[in-house]
Amino acid sequence: MGKISRTIKGYVWWMYPRGSVHYDAMVTLILAFIFLTPLWVNFRDKPIERSPNQTEVVVKPDGSGFIYTVDARTIQPGSDDEVREELLRAIEPVAGEIRIDRYELVHDNKRNVIAYKVWGHR
Repeated sequence: MGKISRTIKGYVWWMYPRGSVHYDAMVTLILAFIFLTPLWVNFRDKPIERSPNQTEVVVKPDGSGFIYTVDARTIQPGSDDEVREELLRAIEPVAGEIRIDRYELVHDNKRNVIAYKVWGHR
């Protein structure tokens, strides 16, 4: 029993010289702990998954102004004035105060509305 307790004491107090079998065993145990523990223990240190920004706006320059592409999920369908108001609410945090000249719906190949293409200027 004395030899086992001396060995454990040597591991705890790091008493073995570099290059010895016990030193290599201690280093191996430490590296195994570092690399294998995350596989079994959830440290909850992953970044929070966030849905895409609700006001995602893509801006492209146009001759006299800009073309803004706004995701359709951001805009509630309604009357022309309501849609323009919601488009402004989505675009103004990105572009500042603008005036919408016109907008059109962008459809996918199944005829679902996926975005709004907005022409505007300051």
